[in-house]
Amino acid sequence: MAGAAAGAESTTEIGRRVLRLRTERGFTQRQLAEPAYTAAYVSTLEAGKVRPSEAALRHLADRLGISYEELTTGRSPRDATRLRAAVTDARRALATGAAEDAAELFEQVRDEAERLGFAEERGAALLGLGDCALETGDLTVARDHFQAVERLLAGEPLPRRIPAIRGRAVAHLLAGELRYSCYLLESAIDELNASGLHDPYALLLLYTAAIAPYMDMGAHARAVRAAELALALAPSVDDPGLIARMHRGVARTLIAEGRTAEADASLAKAQELYEQLRIHTDLAHCHWMRGYVHAQDGNLERAERELRTARDMLASKRAALFTVQVEVELADVLRRRGRTADAEALLLPLLARTPAEGAADAPGEPEAAADGVGLTADRGAVHAGGAHRLLGLIADERGDVEAAEEHYCAALSLLERTGAAGDLADLCRLLGDLLRREGRLEAAMDAYRTGLGHRAAPGTTTLGPAPAEPPM
Repeated sequence: MAGAAAGAESTTEIGRRVLRLRTERGFTQRQLAEPAYTAAYVSTLEAGKVRPSEAALRHLADRLGISYEELTTGRSPRDATRLRAAVTDARRALATGAAEDAAELFEQVRDEAERLGFAEERGAALLGLGDCALETGDLTVARDHFQAVERLLAGEPLPRRIPAIRGRAVAHLLAGELRYSCYLLESAIDELNASGLHDPYALLLLYTAAIAPYMDMGAHARAVRAAELALALAPSVDDPGLIARMHRGVARTLIAEGRTAEADASLAKAQELYEQLRIHTDLAHCHWMRGYVHAQDGNLERAERELRTARDMLASKRAALFTVQVEVELADVLRRRGRTADAEALLLPLLARTPAEGAADAPGEPEAAADGVGLTADRGAVHAGGAHRLLGLIADERGDVEAAEEHYCAALSLLERTGAAGDLADLCRLLGDLLRREGRLEAAMDAYRTGLGHRAAPGTTTLGPAPAEPPM
């Protein structure tokens, strides 16, 4: 009974808190104790030598002008409300401005929440910092923040940890670690469904996040099924931002099936929601994907317009990694429009740059890699492979066989690490054709066999059984 009265805090901690609050308010022990208790009782309590009853704690809280919860836990409801409002402000700053500016706000919340012992608010701030790091391309930092959230909430139900798991999976996806990204998402889905925790929001978050790595790995059937399950879960979720993200994911599966009109309609829904919510980065992603849809449809002029809009929006947000990824796809459109010199000038700086040093911008183009961040084996590996593939095509078209082979082989090395099956098969075909034209038939056959190995059974070479499905 007495243990329940004192709550989760120890007798010593409560005694110290009473002493601090009494001193701050200028009360004597007698003034605090009367009329129900004695000064000696308060003295003993402050020394941590007696476990106070609930009645005693309620009396002391009333005299000190605070809530019973604040006295027993040290958590002020006012502080909690203030910190949650600060998290909302930081989220708004991330949606509409630069990630670095939002990160400063999240850091302030994290530090104050840690000082006050507010685990939930600290977790929300760490999650925001992880999202900021994803946007700036600091993938290792992002993973560290998301893992910190998972540790902080280790004792909480799994649905509480799902946003952090999803964030970590996205960080691995952007690094080119597609298989591990799928593993994280599928493990969480299996655990949720096996434990009966069929939380619609958590499941929608996971299924939506799984579509991109599935598509990149060539596991199209799984991507389509994830999209179907996401659409079925959507009516149970009241989060416009997540619904918009789902429509973006579903559009990828529709594009792969050649249903470009439906894909564009899905993206239009997402774009409308993002415009209402003023989420600028995700709105830029919609323009990015609509550019891809138009490119697939052969409408290269509209594709270029959408991709330039996406690139400019992301550059203004200083979303470095996403900016250079869009530029790879823009370069593909420029090459297909016959502007190979412009495409090459755009691509070369993306591969030359590192976080520490920049390269000259392409003539007539805005800064090619925002804040000096380029594409590497551990930062945007799929797009780095795509950039080398495009440079190989350009070199091949102008008859520079040596440069073409060098770029194709660089792309092959990058894409083999990621497991991007569809891109690998196409690249092996290009390399095989080049080697065959040069009369190197044995090497060409090896390239074709490698491509056929990746194309034979999309996804099955790297993924195990599909995760369990929730009851719908």
